[in-house]
Amino acid sequence: MGLFDIFKKKKVELTEEQLKWNKMWELWTEEKTKSPYTELMTYQSEINNGGHSQYFCNVDNVSDLKKEMSALEEILTLLLRENLQKAYEAHLILEEKEDDEKAEEVLEQCDDVFYENEEQINHILQEYANTLEI
Repeated sequence: MGLFDIFKKKKVELTEEQLKWNKMWELWTEEKTKSPYTELMTYQSEINNGGHSQYFCNVDNVSDLKKEMSALEEILTLLLRENLQKAYEAHLILEEKEDDEKAEEVLEQCDDVFYENEEQINHILQEYANTLEI
């Protein structure tokens, strides 16, 4: 019996909290989550896939970036709100002048602040997930 066979036989039971977390992300992919949680999940997903630069570009291409950021400001902690605003200001500079090293450095620093404090976002999302029915 190989290792794969052992894992196949062993069923892993998810906790109710884990099931609700998974349900939340499923609803998000179906565009059925509530604002501002939808925007927060998009923000987290985009940052984790390419940083603030990707977030601003992707959201601006498919949605109203100002509206998205306004929703985020309702839910983010002060530290993360300030970080988002700082990143956005750097993004605006880079839209005008693509090779601004200082603005690029600021965006990288903002990405770092996000990653260092991502647990705050996970906590907010877990509280929301806990309200869902499974």
